Amino acid sequence: MTDLATRLLEARKLKGLSQQQVADMANVHFTNVGKYERAEAMPSADILNRIAKALEVSPDYLLNGTIQDKAKNSIKDNELLLQFEKIEKLPDNKKNLVKEFLDAFILKANLQQQLLH
Repeated sequence: MTDLATRLLEARKLKGLSQQQVADMANVHFTNVGKYERAEAMPSADILNRIAKALEVSPDYLLNGTIQDKAKNSIKDNELLLQFEKIEKLPDNKKNLVKEFLDAFILKANLQQQLLH
């Protein structure tokens, strides 16, 4: 919930809006916006959607951050993460080639594992 609070606060400040303005746009009480920003409360899905719309971000961004944030939270191998970030910048045809190699490697590893069991 702390990450949601941080992203909510940052998104509001980036838009140059007060808690009152966000509350008015999302049709919630301004004290609730403060509670969400301090991680004292979690907005319902409906309220989260309205706040996201007011801040012009996605609800997924408020909950989970960017795709890079998600990757950093789920990929523990920093070298692998850096490689994926570099791959992301390649042209589509090169990215597709890397994906094909990865698929083939994963398929081979799965087949080897099945043969061992």
